[in-house]
Parts: sequence; structure tokens; C-alpha cells
Amino acid sequence: MSLDRLIEKIAEKQNPTVAGLDPKLDYVPASIKKKCFEKYGKTLDGAAAALFEFNKALIDSLYDIVPAIKPQAAYYEMYGWQGVKALCDTIAYAKSKGMFVMTDGKRNDIGTTMEAYATAHLGTTDVDGEKIDAFGADALTVNGYLGTDGIKPLANICKEKDKGIFVLVKTSNPSSGELQDMKLDTNETVYEHMGKMCENWGSELMGKYGYSAIGAVVGATYPEQLLEMRAKAKHTFFLVPGYGAQGGGAEDVKNAFDKNGLGAVINSSRGIMCAWKKQGLTEEDFAQAARNEAVRMRDEIVGTIGKITLG
Repeated sequence: MSLDRLIEKIAEKQNPTVAGLDPKLDYVPASIKKKCFEKYGKTLDGAAAALFEFNKALIDSLYDIVPAIKPQAAYYEMYGWQGVKALCDTIAYAKSKGMFVMTDGKRNDIGTTMEAYATAHLGTTDVDGEKIDAFGADALTVNGYLGTDGIKPLANICKEKDKGIFVLVKTSNPSSGELQDMKLDTNETVYEHMGKMCENWGSELMGKYGYSAIGAVVGATYPEQLLEMRAKAKHTFFLVPGYGAQGGGAEDVKNAFDKNGLGAVINSSRGIMCAWKKQGLTEEDFAQAARNEAVRMRDEIVGTIGKITLG
């Protein structure tokens, strides 16, 4: 299964982290913007070109130590179709460097519409008999609150194309508890029940390391719930946002892992992309600063959870 490939990359690099590539023009060094604007003007074409150049430099500095990237689709969509092309190009470039790519799209629909989302991001599009990858990511974040109707088309693609998904379970934002912490008639919380559904959806998509292709998003900002869900969703791999800029640290995320140091991948976005600001470096050193932060993050987490083994 797809997440087996992620697990193997994590073990190989001894690094259970993913770099979130959520770029804004404000994050891009002036020299990159100047070059792109001189070529394309201050247009969506120029903006998208700058984002891609920024991403390429980050990937070049990270690919040998970080197993995965997680581009958030909205940061590209805001720059129109040109930004969406930058997303496509970023995915292709990261994969050419051997990185695992999870697109953060939080897609949510049913039936043929969800099939279209699944085909776009994880499958192959039929162009008059030619099968073509539209985006080509390895995994996609999704919203499961339409129930099984919204997940089944994705599960089918995961099985057919060796891909994975991460379903929103307990998110890292402050107001997540307004809905996710509510108690059901069964005395379960909504997030607990969603975690149970992930376990059920993944039961026929099990990988060789004990985790299915149906993962879950569980935030670092709620370490007690991480511990709870790790115990209750034993076969569900976690994508853990909230590390770094949102306040989570190694002690907060340690509960996401099993005894072998597996079971989760920890995301940092602004903490890596904008690391130069905290390291007293210039923006021209953004790529080296990102690498420095990725190494620090890796060492902090592995220093807390111990060596990662495949069991």
C-alpha cells in the first residue's frame, strides 16, 4: 500500500516529518520575485513562476533528509490556473527527487464528483483512451463528514493505484472542539467515531507494517487526544499538523507513535519555509535555513521517540 512507501522512506531517513509547502509571495525572496516579474510581469504567471522557483530550492535543500512534502492546494489556487500548474510542477519535481507527496486539499463530496476528485489527485485521467496523471500525488487529505459515500470512491482508487488518503479526525485548530469534541449517543466523541470509521474503511487496505491506506489527520495541539487515538486506531497512520508555528513540539507529538517509532508523520510548514527569520539569516539563505530547521526538527522528534524500526 501507498503508506508503506512513506513508512519505508521515514525509516530509511530516520525522519518522521513532512515539509508543508504552503507558499505565499510574501515568503519568496525578493531576488526570485524580481527575476520572475522581469520575465512575466507582475501577473499570475509571474507569481506562479516565483512560487515554483521557491519550492524547487526548498526541495533541493530537503529531499535527502525529509521523506515527504505536503503542498496545500489553496495556496496555489489563489494564483489561478497558473498557480495550479505550479502545484503540478511542484509535485512532479518532488517525485523526481524521490519524495513522497501528499496533497492537502481536504476534498469532500460523494458519488461521481468524489470519483472526479479521486481521479484528479490520485488516479489517471482518460483522454480519448490515453491514461494520464493529472496531478500524480501519492496521498490526499479529505473530509469524511459525508460518510462512506465520500470515502468509497477514494478507497477504490487507493486500492487500484496504490495511493493513500488522510481523513480529518481531530484537527489542530482552536475551534475544532465545537464539533469534533461533541458526544454522540454512544458516549463517543465525534472525532473518536471518525477514527473508528477510518479503521473500518482501512480494514481491506492493510499494508505490511500494520497500517492501512486510510490515514487520519490528528493535530499536535491536542496531545491527550493523540494518545487516545493512537490506542483506539491501531491500524490508522496519522498525519499530524500543528508542530512549530502552531505551537506543538516533540513532547506533544510523541503520543502519535507506536513502540517502533512508526504510525505518524509530523508536518511543519511555516516553521520550515520561513526558518531564516528565526535563524538570523537573510532571506537569500532561506533554503539553507529550511534545511537547518528540518534537521533540528528531525533530531528533536527522534531524540524523543527513539530509533525508528520497521519491526
